[in-house]
Amino acid sequence: MSISTDPAAAEFPTSRLRTRAEAEAYVASVCFKHGPPRLLGVELEWTVHHRSDPGHALDAATLISALGPHAPPSLAPESPHRDLPNGSVLTVEPGGQVEISSLPATSLTALLGNVEADARYLSRRLDEAGLMLGEHGLDPHRAPNRILRVPRYAAMEAAFDRVGLNGRLMMCSTAGIQVCLDAGESSRVAARWSALHALGPVMIAVFGNSPRLIGADTGWESARTRVLLDTDPPRTLPGPTDGDPVRGWARRMLDVSVLCQRRDGDDWSAPGELSFAEWIRRGGPTHDDLDYHLTTVFPPVRPRGYLEVRYLDAQPGTDWMLPTAVLAVLFSDESVVDEVAALAAPVAGQWMRAAEHGLRDPALAGAAREILDLARGLLSDSGQSPELAERLADHLARRLAAAESRAPGGRSR
Repeated sequence: MSISTDPAAAEFPTSRLRTRAEAEAYVASVCFKHGPPRLLGVELEWTVHHRSDPGHALDAATLISALGPHAPPSLAPESPHRDLPNGSVLTVEPGGQVEISSLPATSLTALLGNVEADARYLSRRLDEAGLMLGEHGLDPHRAPNRILRVPRYAAMEAAFDRVGLNGRLMMCSTAGIQVCLDAGESSRVAARWSALHALGPVMIAVFGNSPRLIGADTGWESARTRVLLDTDPPRTLPGPTDGDPVRGWARRMLDVSVLCQRRDGDDWSAPGELSFAEWIRRGGPTHDDLDYHLTTVFPPVRPRGYLEVRYLDAQPGTDWMLPTAVLAVLFSDESVVDEVAALAAPVAGQWMRAAEHGLRDPALAGAAREILDLARGLLSDSGQSPELAERLADHLARRLAAAESRAPGGRSR
């Protein structure tokens, strides 16, 4: 979701941080903004492929030509980086994945309409260049290949390589849907935070869409989820959902290691295992450095003033509308939020099981039926397109049937 610079951050972007307590208070103030839920946003990522050969490597020059004036400076430093026609901002991920980030919207109808129009526009531009958008949450054809040659991603790649291959896959081969929701009133932030996490495994089971990697079946419904959660666990795993999420998040951000340190030149590498709290103790970081540090953590739900839900695989065509609509309607009313939390409670925390087995797991399938039926009813009652509610029902029915056919004792056995 395209957002303006935070006013609180702008007041002292270069002032030095003196203590951990000061830094934690700052994190709490910029990551959680309180108020009644009002705005929605969505960010859509896709891998990009040559239409004639989806497994052929993508190069920067081809992508720059296709994106034209919308190419971001990270890819084309002299680009004017114009917004898409309906206001979405286009960015590019390290492996050439394209991402469009919507403007905040006050209604689901407006959000879906604007983003669909910008997605069609982007698809047409790519098609004219012989390229196409991928349809999965993980590149099913190619090994990871970084085409963005900027210091941030060089430092990230070096740090993640110390852990394993998943870091390169996360950076260069994954594509997701990120739905952005207001954090809510201060008295409801903890409940909304907890419910979004509890719902995660159900949504992964229903919308997992990354079964293949580098030409081979992985045996997982969402191999993307496995890649992300294993990339760098202190940075990518979900956090605790009990207690005060604001204080918990602030502590976590000070304890997590610094991924890169910006400086003149191309080397932004950071000493291994240097936490942000230790950096403060040694002297040096500014509020601006802390703002940047906050962009280098990638858990399933990330607070950015609003709550950015990051656990959804990319979907084919316009199916990104389905999980976007589900989250929008389930978190538009606080009584529904509590109902969702109760329905999802039996499978809360089952991230990896959902990613591997999806709806073949009976508990996840049962929770999915109840929760998506609730969402479908809310969509119908809210005046949204009846077609969207029906598409959601059809999607779940197809996924349940496919899961049944692959389960032990199912029709395919």
